[in-house]
Amino acid sequence: MIETGRGHLPFTLVHGEPLVAAAAWALGEAGVTIVDLGTSWESIEDADTPFVLHDPLCPMTPPTFVAECVRHAEESSAVTVGVRPVTDTVKQLHHDRVGDTVDRGELVQVVSPVVLPAAVVAALDALPTTDFAELVAGLARRFPVETLVAPAEARRVADDADVRVLEALTAP
Repeated sequence: MIETGRGHLPFTLVHGEPLVAAAAWALGEAGVTIVDLGTSWESIEDADTPFVLHDPLCPMTPPTFVAECVRHAEESSAVTVGVRPVTDTVKQLHHDRVGDTVDRGELVQVVSPVVLPAAVVAALDALPTTDFAELVAGLARRFPVETLVAPAEARRVADDADVRVLEALTAP
């Protein structure tokens, strides 16, 4: 789970638990072994299993979706990425002028998880970055990458207001 570089937000409460705890629960329920960032890449490589990256800013990603992504990565041997459709209007920027509207039907937002098949882990010297969008873009230059549309509960939060919306969306 990647909580570094995300400020205080991973420790904000959702349903009475820190986002990071909710995300860890989902990994455990999905049958994923949790490792911390201090774990050596060699240890991850030696495990010879898919490596699952989960962002606590997508804390309510259902365990069933995490497990589905792991199965997909194992079966396809492709890096498997949870994504959500982009719903905001996106504009091109030309120097300091706003340009045309980008067709958002062509865009996705990377959420959680990102699953690296064992063969991809073995081909890397280390995890290149913990920025999920950057990671996926870099991996796509070297390996097959396939996306699975994540459920709405897997949405990424950017601030406390987003956490409140996610909490309302996932209320029991």
